[in-house]
Amino acid sequence: MASIVMFCILAAVILGSAVMCVTTKHIMRSVTFLLFVLLGVAGLYFLLDYTYLGAAQISVYAGGMVMMYIFAVQLVSKRTLQGLVERVKGCRAFSYALICLVGLATVAGVQLKNGFISVLVEGKEVPMQTIGEALLGSEKYQYVLPFEFISVFMLACIIGAIVVARKEKEDK
Repeated sequence: MASIVMFCILAAVILGSAVMCVTTKHIMRSVTFLLFVLLGVAGLYFLLDYTYLGAAQISVYAGGMVMMYIFAVQLVSKRTLQGLVERVKGCRAFSYALICLVGLATVAGVQLKNGFISVLVEGKEVPMQTIGEALLGSEKYQYVLPFEFISVFMLACIIGAIVVARKEKEDK
């Protein structure tokens, strides 16, 4: 019973912080709410007794990614940030909702196609060897290439932040 209550509290924190992250007008508050989302996900890992994943979530994402965002925000001038307030119009809100529904349908389709939902209904646990092979494999439906792409993308973001920082110093 206690784990269900803790799950509900963490779910409320994650959902509330995620909504506030995308709806706030202040970028530093948005990064702070993102930190709460990432810490809430780490709390879910700890609740499931996945201590390694929880610690990795805190150290890699909640620590590293949020620090990168904060430094990127600090590198951008205040004049650039002042003009970023934008109101969401009705047609845009409809298109955003449509994009969310398409994303939800895509995720549901992938889960149904790969049989993840049937595994959850049957109560079987996926063996750790299967998960490891999926994460480290480069064949179809395996994930080493997306992880490598994300690491190259993050490197490009860091290089871009350095270029922006150097460009501002040259302007002064």
